[in-house]
Amino acid sequence: MSVAGWANAEVEDPGRREIGKLDVRVFHATDAKPAVDGTPADGTLVKRFQSEKRLRFKHYRVLGRDVQPLFQSYENWAQPLKPSNEILVRFEAQGHPTANSAVVDLELWISRKKTVKTDATLRGGRPLFVLGPEWRGGRLIISVALADRSDKVAK
Repeated sequence: MSVAGWANAEVEDPGRREIGKLDVRVFHATDAKPAVDGTPADGTLVKRFQSEKRLRFKHYRVLGRDVQPLFQSYENWAQPLKPSNEILVRFEAQGHPTANSAVVDLELWISRKKTVKTDATLRGGRPLFVLGPEWRGGRLIISVALADRSDKVAK
């Protein structure tokens, strides 16, 4: 192979190997009549919210979702309210995930300010819920979960 051919050959970076996906969703929760557009949350999710005292509200709306790859050793960002960058979630794998769990370094950014930083163990089928700030007569709830590998990565 010539030097020119070698320079054009793709070199795979093992750090950019996709080892999973994260599913980030934003919900609006309120006890009053919802003042925002959005799809009502499904019954299973409502029951899960209701099981947590701090997450109990009468109405829940899905405002946005983003599914992004979890790389072996690079950070990535989810932007669930596209095209707005009002809510961003930065995440990076810590160690090697199994088929059903992953330890990730998470940061929640709201209005360009880091509001939460934590290491979290995410398990399949068990999202991490973060009670966000008051917003338009209710509260935001941010959900971070391991995504089913068949979920498409948002562009």
